[in-house]
This record gives sequence, C-alpha cells and structure tokens, in this order.
Amino acid sequence: MSEETWWVGLIEALIVPNLLLLAFAYTTWFERKLLSRMQLRYGPNRAGKFGLVQPFADMIKLLYKEAFAPSDAIRMPYILAPIVSAFTAILAFSVIPFGPGWTIDGYTVQGEVADVSIALILVFALGSIGVYGFIVGGWASDSKYSLLGSMRTCAQLVSYEVSIALAVLGVVMMGQSLSLVDIVDKQGATIWFVIPQLVGFAVFIVAGVAETNRAPFDLPEAETELVAGYHTEYSGMRWGLFQMAEYINMITLSALAVTLFLGGWHGPWLPGPIWFLIKLALFVAVFIWIRASLPRLRYDQLMRLGWKVLLPVATINAVITALLVVWI
Repeated sequence: MSEETWWVGLIEALIVPNLLLLAFAYTTWFERKLLSRMQLRYGPNRAGKFGLVQPFADMIKLLYKEAFAPSDAIRMPYILAPIVSAFTAILAFSVIPFGPGWTIDGYTVQGEVADVSIALILVFALGSIGVYGFIVGGWASDSKYSLLGSMRTCAQLVSYEVSIALAVLGVVMMGQSLSLVDIVDKQGATIWFVIPQLVGFAVFIVAGVAETNRAPFDLPEAETELVAGYHTEYSGMRWGLFQMAEYINMITLSALAVTLFLGGWHGPWLPGPIWFLIKLALFVAVFIWIRASLPRLRYDQLMRLGWKVLLPVATINAVITALLVVWI
C-alpha cells in the first residue's frame, strides 16, 4: 500500500481521538449498566432511552460544577496534573492498529494514526508519563489523603510496570518487532500469540488491571481509607480529566491486549475494525466483571502478588520463550 498523504493523516488524527472520547463516554454508561445488572439494579434509565444520554448529562454537570482548589495547593502542578494524565492517555492510543488500511477515492488511509517502529516502547513510555499526573496531582493538593494516594500510585507503578513489560517480551520475540502493525501482521500470517503466550497473557491482564488502578487493585483511590486518594481535592472538569484518563487507559490497555495477543483486527467474514471493536468490548467487559466480583486487596497482598508471583512468572515465561525462539 502506498504512503498516506499528510492531510489524510491529519484528518485521521482528528477523528480517532474524538471517537476515543466518545468510547470513553459510553464506557462509563456500559460500566454502570453492567454493574447494575450484576447487582440486580437498573442503572441509568432516565436520561434518554436506556439512559443512553447519561454520559452527556454527566459531562454538562461537570462543566458547570465549581472547580475549587485547596488554599495551600501548589497551583501550577495542581492544574496541569489532570491535563497531563488525560493527554498522554489519548496519545497512547494513536499507535494502536484497528484495521488493515484502505484506499478511498485513490487516497491511502492507514489502519492506525501513526505506524511507529518502536510503538510498544512508546505506549509504555506515555503510560509512565501519565502516571506522573496522578502522583503530582496528589502531592500538589496539600492533602494527606491525596499524598498517600499518590505514593501508593508510585509504588504500584514500580511493582507492576516490570511485570507487564516482561509479559509482552515473549510477544516481541515471537513477532520480531516492536511495531504493533508488524506484530498484528505476524499473527495474521501464523497464529494468535495468546496460544503460545498464554502465561504472558495472564500476567499481562492481571498487571494491566493494577496499572489502571482498577478494582481489586484500586488502592491509590480506596474510598474506605483515603476518601478518594490522589483526586480527593479535585472537582468539576479537573476531576473529570482524571476520570477520563483512567477510563481511556483501560480502553488503551484492552486495545493493546487485543493487538498483542488476540490478532488485533484479524478475524473471519467481518471487516477488520468490527472485529477489533468486538474484541475490545469483550476486554472492557472483563475489566468491569472483575470490579464487580473481587474485593480490594490489602496493600501487603498487592505488593506480594506483584513481586513474588507475577514478576517470577513473567521472567520464567520470557526466558523459556527466548530459548524456544533460538532453538526453533
């Protein structure tokens, strides 16, 4: 396929983030609906049919809600922290391939916003930068609950970032590339990597839930202990940006799992983007199912799982994969 012209890429770069924001809005609706059904409730059912307008009602409420700040907060980091977290979360999705690419009226449209040769490293780097927003926001709030939440975020990142990186190392060795496009193409030509990398896939999912601060690993914002953790002192759209970052991180991590282990957009009969969305929706549903089913871990259990279980398992899986790749 020929090169994509710059203005086509610019249009794609404007459309995809807005679609991602729409996906974030309806992920909140989907989560509330699914959780309510699991708990024998109705969930949102007033704003529009089946509550479908509820995300827009929530957005309007946050836009009009007063954005206060503690009097002793460090103002600039306090304001910038949620912006950094939301921006990096959106940016990380730009390298995820959602289709094979198309030719429309003679113009080439790629199946991703940007095909970067080191896309996997870029995703992890942006994820690490985004966590600084949570850490700095909690520190700059001048609140003991926010500070404890940000410290927990930092410790949790250090504990699970290593495991999640080692979990995908086997995929990188099998795909022989750090480009997500190449990894998806390799799975299309051979086999989905979830089969030979089942252990790495399991470690990736568990560590990924911890990386996104989702239950049962939501210690940084444990309401029974820390009120709301790092975003205790945030309100209005500043709080909304933190929520946006959390949900978009969940969507991006689900898309990354689909790309690395489930063949990306590959599938029979249906168009590639449809298969990608189906797989993505299933992963998001699993995130919500885990939240509804499992109690929050104690902090010592969280650390023990990361360092004494996931890290050794991911390391052994990477070593065995390396040996098999060399021998075969």
